[in-house]
Amino acid sequence: MRTGFHRLFFAFLALVAVCGAPQSLRAQFRFNTVVIDAGHGGKDPGTIWYHRVEKHLALDVAKRVETGLRAKGIKTVMIRRTDTFVELNQRARLANKVPDSIFVSVHFNADGKDFGKNGAEMHYYGPKGLYLGQRLDKAFDKSVKLGCTKLVQRKRLVVLRETKAPAVLVECGYLTHRT
Repeated sequence: MRTGFHRLFFAFLALVAVCGAPQSLRAQFRFNTVVIDAGHGGKDPGTIWYHRVEKHLALDVAKRVETGLRAKGIKTVMIRRTDTFVELNQRARLANKVPDSIFVSVHFNADGKDFGKNGAEMHYYGPKGLYLGQRLDKAFDKSVKLGCTKLVQRKRLVVLRETKAPAVLVECGYLTHRT
C-alpha cells in the first residue's frame, strides 16, 4: 500500500512528465526552465501536524522534483535549497529574473476541523496560471489518482500575483490527515 508521501512523490513525477512533454505545456508557454519554490523555511515553519513540519516536507519534495526534471533535461532554479527564510516578494523577484520559465510553489495544507480531508489543491492567479494548474491537475489525476480537491484563483498570494511567469502554488496534501 502506498503511503500519502509516496502518492505525493508520484504525483510530482507526474509534474515531471507534464513538463517533459515538449508538445504540450512547454509549447503553450515556450518555457525552458521550471522555478521551484519550496514554501516557508527558516523562521517560518508553515503548518505542523503529527511531528511533520511543512517547511521540511516542502523542501524535500521540491528537491525531488528538481532531480526528476533535470533527469528529463529540463533546467530548474530553486528559490531555496536549505532551511532558510526568503521573503515572499523576494521569491517573486527571483522568479522574475528567470526568462522563459514557469513557477511552482510547493506547500502542504491543514484543516484542524476536518481530519479526514485529503487531496491536493492548486492555487493560481490569472489565465496562464489557470492553464498551468489545469494541466498539472490532469497529470496528478492520471498518474496517481491524487487529484485536486480545488483549483482556486488566489489574488492575495504574493508569489502568484507578483510572479510574471505562469505560476501555481500546489498544496500537496493535508498534514492533518494521518496518512
